[in-house]
Amino acid sequence: MNSASLARSARVFHALSDETRLRILELLREGERCVCDLSEAVGAQQSRLSFHLRTLKEAGLVTDRRQGRWIYYAVRPEGIDEVGGLLRPLRGELAGAEL
Repeated sequence: MNSASLARSARVFHALSDETRLRILELLREGERCVCDLSEAVGAQQSRLSFHLRTLKEAGLVTDRRQGRWIYYAVRPEGIDEVGGLLRPLRGELAGAEL
């Protein structure tokens, strides 16, 4: 893995390492949601929720769009698919290792 791939993997796995962010992804799996709905569902103040959503967005796992004064978030399917792809090289290396 080159350094760009390692940095990308670290960003994605960091985003997935928090229970609140996993809960957000679970909620978004059901469809696009407004920040106000997510805040209530996860029991987080909007400033804290914004931090989590920014982390997920920077990792490429969610997208956002503005409609009026509200921001709506949705799962980015390509980002979720990429998670499995990040693990495949490790699986290949482990298969060749002697135990």
